[in-house]
Amino acid sequence: MDAQRNLTVAVAGGTGTLGSAVAGELRGRGHRVRVLSRHSPDHPVDLTTGQGLAEALAGCDVVVDASNSTSLKKARTTLVDGSRLLLAAEERAGVGHHVGISIVGCEKVPIGYYRTKVAQERVVESGPVGWSMVRATQFHELVAGVLAPLARCGVHPLPKARLQTVAAVEVAHAVADVAERPALRGRVEVAGPEITDLRDLGLQWRAAHRSRVLPVPLPLPGTVGRALRAGALTTDRPDVRGTTTFAQWLAGR
Repeated sequence: MDAQRNLTVAVAGGTGTLGSAVAGELRGRGHRVRVLSRHSPDHPVDLTTGQGLAEALAGCDVVVDASNSTSLKKARTTLVDGSRLLLAAEERAGVGHHVGISIVGCEKVPIGYYRTKVAQERVVESGPVGWSMVRATQFHELVAGVLAPLARCGVHPLPKARLQTVAAVEVAHAVADVAERPALRGRVEVAGPEITDLRDLGLQWRAAHRSRVLPVPLPLPGTVGRALRAGALTTDRPDVRGTTTFAQWLAGR
């Protein structure tokens, strides 16, 4: 079906890494964009209480939920309970399409944050608003954001883990494509151009920064370690495959 034009789209978490890229992509396509966050000057909202949602969503056609939580302890309140509040507000406002953001393979890695993302997906899929779910692999930005502070300590303690990192702007492009079309009631997977090991990504980061930080293999036992080594967070056949490798992204920084 043809993409819809001149939409009014609310982007929850629109100041974050992905949310800001989604907002910019949608504006570039001519849509009206409302950035929703706690500190937004125009549309302040609190997903933990629902405060501000009614006003922010009035007249919106689509909601993209790129919200996140920097606190693992508060992640469920923001992402799961917050999704319930957001969807209820969308239904009252007459929003026709909710675009959720999740993680490729999150159901295969038994750690707290990924379990929260699985629970959030279930809330969206059973909710009252037509939905689409965009699942992405780890962002280049996330990996670099982990490696940089570790380097300040002089070491890179990294487990063996197969990843398929992707540039956030490429995910944002895919999210905007989904937002422009009717609700899928299904998933779209977005992944990077190559599957590699986290330790190899560390080598690429050190080469790009001419860093002498010491690589230290970090054993990761148990089901989590096995899942990461087996490539649980990767996909051989994504619906959308990015083109920018981690090394290329680093070179362009």
